[in-house]
Amino acid sequence: MEKLSSFSLTFLILISITISTTQPNSQVTSLPLSTNSRWIVNEGGERVKLACVNWVTHLQPVVAEGLSKQPMEMIARKIVSTGFNCVRLTWPLFLVTNQTVGSLTVRQSFLNLGLVESISGVQANNPSIIDLPLIKAYQAVVTSLGDNNVMVILDNHISKPGWCCSSFDGNGFFGDAYFNPDQWLIGLTQMATLFKGVTNVVGMSLRNELRGQKQNVNDWYRYMEKGAEAVHSANPDILVILSGLNYDKDFTFLRNRPVNLSFTGKVVFEVHWYGFSDGQAWSGGNPNQVCGRVVNNMMRMSGFLLDQGWPMFVSEFGIDQRGTNVNDNRYLDCFIGVAAELDWDWALWTLVGSYYLREGVMGLNEYYGVLNWNWCDIRNSSFLQQISALQTPFQGPGLSETNPYKVIFHPSTGLCVTKKSLLEPLRLGPCTDSEAWRYTPQKTITIKGTYFCLQADQLGKPTKFGIICTDSSSKWEFISDSKMHLSSKITNGTTVCLDVDENNSVVVNSCKCLSRDSTCEPGSQWFKLVNSTRSSTTRKPGRINSVLDFPVKKLLWKFFSLA
Repeated sequence: MEKLSSFSLTFLILISITISTTQPNSQVTSLPLSTNSRWIVNEGGERVKLACVNWVTHLQPVVAEGLSKQPMEMIARKIVSTGFNCVRLTWPLFLVTNQTVGSLTVRQSFLNLGLVESISGVQANNPSIIDLPLIKAYQAVVTSLGDNNVMVILDNHISKPGWCCSSFDGNGFFGDAYFNPDQWLIGLTQMATLFKGVTNVVGMSLRNELRGQKQNVNDWYRYMEKGAEAVHSANPDILVILSGLNYDKDFTFLRNRPVNLSFTGKVVFEVHWYGFSDGQAWSGGNPNQVCGRVVNNMMRMSGFLLDQGWPMFVSEFGIDQRGTNVNDNRYLDCFIGVAAELDWDWALWTLVGSYYLREGVMGLNEYYGVLNWNWCDIRNSSFLQQISALQTPFQGPGLSETNPYKVIFHPSTGLCVTKKSLLEPLRLGPCTDSEAWRYTPQKTITIKGTYFCLQADQLGKPTKFGIICTDSSSKWEFISDSKMHLSSKITNGTTVCLDVDENNSVVVNSCKCLSRDSTCEPGSQWFKLVNSTRSSTTRKPGRINSVLDFPVKKLLWKFFSLA
């Protein structure tokens, strides 16, 4: 064995490599968009992943938030610089169906609400809109986003302008006090017509968070099908996005009764998922068990749509970005793991740093906002790092590789397992630098195209590579309810889990937080094996692949096996 160790070291030194990477192909957004099974695609049939942020325009002023703090051009540029390619721009139905609201200018709307300071701010930062009608100001924001190559989804968030949502606010379901179905159809038609030919407007969300005592399946089909037909008839170039029941969480009724529409290739379903969607379950329970239970329920309620070949747009998710909310923090790690695995389209709540007026409070600070109170700085840069891997697609039509491989994704950092050489410890790094991995039926994790497999070594120590992959240290299984603990055994038979140390090195440690304990934080040990068809890591000729392509590889294999 001593000779084997010496030979192994020499062999590994000879074939040790420095990885050179290729960036995934950039998305060519050739508009308009359509759907291909569960994917949203451009005119060339290539996948376009919606990585959106919500920008609020449905509150009482009916003016896009933040325009008193920064020029809209600066805000649009900030959206691009933070990696988003799309905005879900909310609007209230009364903007186009109620003359009292629709006739106001920006100045008049602020004056009516006593928002004198906001008037001064808009005059300083966006003087061109201060005396425009509200709908013209809305159009100006869409134009500014288009000038910066940002796609827009028009979201009918509510009818009567104000904060959303409550089951008793009169805006929840067809027939409620402020939700006249006929007026809603007129409003959808007007907005779809108004933005016909505006190329960066790629979709319309028919209605946000249907809810309340009147909600029922029959009326959902009756009116949502009418709304979809109205939008498509007025503007056939845009995606038609349908929300579910119970605050955009429930699509179970679609399992056996699909929507009946005259058109195809344009329908998307939207879902909402927050930490508070499950109350305080995350902070009060074991994170592994809560994650498993919540994900199973989400797949039963809405996630099955992906399996049925429908695009699913998670149009709202988000957290308190101060980082002090345990419920949100635990939820986020679980959410990001699932979002990477299913590679769905999404929109973060929210861009907004502060509001002109929300629920009677002027200048309310929005702790879920990407931007801070003054709309200038980023509220939490580590959060943006955590979601950055989700902003480009892992898979879908048009990506360069036909044969999928795996990336080992670490949700709590948003990074992937990478390597520089076989002699250096694995580390976390950008997913664009990820090695291409293969998870075999024998439950080994190998570097795709080689014989090298990942092995557990010693407790608290980095993982290693080997080419004899039949012992227990080479077997990796997902355990725990979250299905995110990768477990193996070291030489003394101790069960260990993949982990990350303070230097972002990948090590093995005792498995933690598997059940019961509600005070434990398992995030460092949560990993997902994510399918990818991004352009994978390339290796220069003369390095590891060419070495193993020679017949001598057979002799090496025989040597190691006999030894």
